[in-house]
Amino acid sequence: MWWIYAILSAIFASLTAIFAKLGIANINSNLATGIRTIVIVIMIWSIVLARGEAKGISTLSKQNIIFLVISGIATGLSWLFYFKALQLGNVSQVATVDKLSVALTIIMAVIFLGEALTLKTLIGAAFIIAGTIILIVK
Repeated sequence: MWWIYAILSAIFASLTAIFAKLGIANINSNLATGIRTIVIVIMIWSIVLARGEAKGISTLSKQNIIFLVISGIATGLSWLFYFKALQLGNVSQVATVDKLSVALTIIMAVIFLGEALTLKTLIGAAFIIAGTIILIVK
């Protein structure tokens, strides 16, 4: 079942890039990121509140809070850089290079989370890295 959500995530991520490129025309990329973030905050908290999931806040540990805050900071920085890259470059190139994050995540999951690295995953990550280098180098 996880793969259905992953495919939906990929579909909406691709729509995000297209709509973002159209939305940042002639405005500051940081302002665009700020507007997008407000929309996301309202949307997500509406879902959390409507489903009664806010009660889970009381069960958060200090570790949960610390890592969620750090993750939020990383997400914010990623979005800021992504929007700036979209403003300066072609969506097809920016979105593709942004997917280098997949290969980096594989590497970091092995190092920091102790996840197993299969040959298939290693080859996939190598192709992503090679593709990124091909797109960047002129």
